[in-house]
Amino acid sequence: MKILIVDDSIIIQKIIEKGVVGMQFEVVGMARTGKDAVALYKTHKPDIVTMDITMPEMDGLTALEEIKSFDPAAKIIIISALSAKEMAVKALKIGAVEYLRKPIDEKLLQDTIAKAVQP
Repeated sequence: MKILIVDDSIIIQKIIEKGVVGMQFEVVGMARTGKDAVALYKTHKPDIVTMDITMPEMDGLTALEEIKSFDPAAKIIIISALSAKEMAVKALKIGAVEYLRKPIDEKLLQDTIAKAVQP
């Protein structure tokens, strides 16, 4: 299975990457902007994407919307420090499979990813 990690923080990227080690995932890309996330998604067609919201060039919700427009089956988990309930509701309405808050709990991340990729 392939995973794409999207966050403008390299530290958060590494935390997520460490969290999926041992889950039979190949990290096919890491993006720091929503624009790069969309391009990498088209190239690699990952099974799952973790996506931050606050990023330069294109935010995560816009990237989520764009990816869902050409692949309605895309499985994207939003991981954000933004705690506003409206943001989570908006992300889920656009098509995110889950909304997790930072700081990232490794076990919750693994459980959420495992649940999201189940057929």
